[in-house]
Amino acid sequence: MTSEVMTSTAGYWYEDPAVSAMDVLNALRRYRAAESAAQRRAREALGIGENALLALRVLIEAGHEDRTVNAKDLAERLEITAASTSALVDRLVRSGHVERHPDPSDRRGVILTATGRSMRHALRVIEELDTRALEVTEHLPADDMAVVVEFLDEMVRVVDDVDVHPDESPGA
Repeated sequence: MTSEVMTSTAGYWYEDPAVSAMDVLNALRRYRAAESAAQRRAREALGIGENALLALRVLIEAGHEDRTVNAKDLAERLEITAASTSALVDRLVRSGHVERHPDPSDRRGVILTATGRSMRHALRVIEELDTRALEVTEHLPADDMAVVVEFLDEMVRVVDDVDVHPDESPGA
């Protein structure tokens, strides 16, 4: 029989409950990867690209809130150029995902809406993901929710503050 001395209890009777900052960041990376994969699957199910899925979300939200959306609104929400928005809307109209309607308050204006078929399909895909995420979130105690929100808001600030200059070398 060998007699080894254990210097750590991790994994012996129970796992070490301590979670490091790296564990948190790795969990965040795994979540981002899983969310990206879910978004990709949703885009594939709808046969559209990333901006098109974002555009459908904007149009569906607007429909739920009884708001109208025109191409300029869409460009602002997606943070893309007018030309890119025009091409995106043209593709979505051709594929049957979006319809153009005359704006009743501006005779030259055009209102965009998600089509019934596309909206139902997109809603089913988006709402399934949102519902599952909400179910997980609702199990958190309120204090934990506050900590998570504060953490994620701070992470957004950190990511938004990163100023990348491709012409500068790392040591400069």
